[in-house]
Amino acid sequence: MPVHKRLRRFNTKETYPEQNLDNDLCQAVIAGNTIFLRGQVGTDLNGNLVGAGDPAAQADQAMKNVEQLLRESGSELAHICRMQVYVTDRSYREPVYRVLGRWLKGVYPVSTGLIVQGLAKPEWLMEIEVTAVIPE
Repeated sequence: MPVHKRLRRFNTKETYPEQNLDNDLCQAVIAGNTIFLRGQVGTDLNGNLVGAGDPAAQADQAMKNVEQLLRESGSELAHICRMQVYVTDRSYREPVYRVLGRWLKGVYPVSTGLIVQGLAKPEWLMEIEVTAVIPE
């Protein structure tokens, strides 16, 4: 019996063809009642960029992805426990966190925010990783 359930599997050959990679990954791993989401960015779950040059629009799309993936995993935004937020410029922090605040009003997750030099693709301005639970 598998210990983990992996949702939306993919290979990096398709998602990052310009990088010559061949890694098997997935969007979500469910281990017991814990859900680990892959970092979500300003692309929809079909790989289309949303909000080019706009960190707030990218954050909104990332949260749409988070909501969808949690739903597919048997959970919802209210059950987010932890998030890590990466922005590629300090000036993006405020617009990104405003968007996250709207999506997560009343949830109170723990959060770590980091300013990074870059993400996997240069058009990505922010990324969010989420850990949530499936309620009993």
